[in-house]
Amino acid sequence: MILTKSVLKELIYHVNGAAIEVHKDLGPGLLESVYHKCLKHELAIQEINFNSELVVPVFYKGLELDAELKCDFFIENTLVVEIKSVDKMHPIYEAQLLTYMKLLNSPIGLLINFNVNHIFKEGQKTFVNELYRGLPD
Repeated sequence: MILTKSVLKELIYHVNGAAIEVHKDLGPGLLESVYHKCLKHELAIQEINFNSELVVPVFYKGLELDAELKCDFFIENTLVVEIKSVDKMHPIYEAQLLTYMKLLNSPIGLLINFNVNHIFKEGQKTFVNELYRGLPD
């Protein structure tokens, strides 16, 4: 499979669909860990390849450090997904996602907050970096 912007858009569509399915069934107000387990199950049902709680490598001056960073989901070795269940999204969550994208060489990422009434309208934000801009359509 050749990685293109349209392939990524299709992948985001399916991942968002999985998150909406979880949210539709559970609603807002639960712990992040509950949504994480349910999203893992939904992604598996939809036969989407993913790693959950992937340890993110950190290299500093030629050394790989055990920084104990874990991204919630790394989908198809391309898409970083961080989930939250919070009252308010803070800029640090965006910084975290962008850093994971950089460290994993991922062109695109999703930040999903399950503690909202309508996940697609107010609970999801997509981020792209320079790797995305270089992909063919």
